[in-house]
Amino acid sequence: MVTRRQALKGFGAGLVLAGFAATPGMTAGQKLKLVATTGMIADTARRIGGDLVEVQALMGPGVDPHAYRQTTTDIRAMAGADLVLWNGLYLEAQMEEVLGDIARRTSVVAVAEVVEDRIAHDDYAERYDPHVWMDPALWHRVAGAVRDALSEAAPEHGDAFAANAAEFAAELEALGAYSRKALASVPEEARVLVTAHDAFNYFGRAYGFEVIGIQGISTESEAGLNRMTALVDMLVDRKIGAVFVESSVSDRSVRALIEGAAARGWEVKVGGELYSDAMGAPGTYEGTYLGMIDHNVTVIAAGLGGDVPARGMNGKLSAGS
Repeated sequence: MVTRRQALKGFGAGLVLAGFAATPGMTAGQKLKLVATTGMIADTARRIGGDLVEVQALMGPGVDPHAYRQTTTDIRAMAGADLVLWNGLYLEAQMEEVLGDIARRTSVVAVAEVVEDRIAHDDYAERYDPHVWMDPALWHRVAGAVRDALSEAAPEHGDAFAANAAEFAAELEALGAYSRKALASVPEEARVLVTAHDAFNYFGRAYGFEVIGIQGISTESEAGLNRMTALVDMLVDRKIGAVFVESSVSDRSVRALIEGAAARGWEVKVGGELYSDAMGAPGTYEGTYLGMIDHNVTVIAAGLGGDVPARGMNGKLSAGS
């Protein structure tokens, strides 16, 4: 298991949670109350937990988890949960102290830390790129950690969780197969993905794309003038015709790149908007993990000259995705 029950630093046990009562254990017929930090984890928990679990996500569409700070309502929700799931790997950097304090009285699990073949973080020594959801094969392992956490919290439902997880795993396999086929259709010389920040390194490793983020792995880093000048030179020299914006990151830097290239006489278009650190709107296909990745793969392949169905893997993508 990848449970973190230590206080990560700073706060005393009672400081953050003063005034918030701990939740009593589950009673017969009661749903497991689960809080997840990101939409990707919440959706996976819903798929595996089914009707046996009540899931709340703290971060919705367009929210940047690198900079997210918990609210009083968030603390109350986590303190009242039977289980809290977070990504870990320094994704929720601003929440680590509070999560450590919550872990003193509630089961708290950093589900992405089950992934062992991590990519080193480019901004922080001895830390790793947290964006493991960009590779469905890695997310399969994370789903296993979610299943195990649910089973530990409600062992009487372990068989149901295992069956749901197996069904989800089959869908992840199909998603991976579609991704490989779609992205293989992009001409080899065009397999360069330029985005607002380095959220796609696991994607690049899985599918053979060079990934260039204007900002680093964390959106807290800013691209300086020298960095922007070098990127404009790269776009022009290598004749890269498309760059991508992200739903949870300002498009200001991407637009500046496009304008810089135009000043040099080279036209660069926006290849599309990608879901990087957050999924689409609730109730939509893009608001699920499968839909998020299907959208990204389809938009990237189409934007870089590949041959893909307009509505994605199973025809479920929204028109105009």
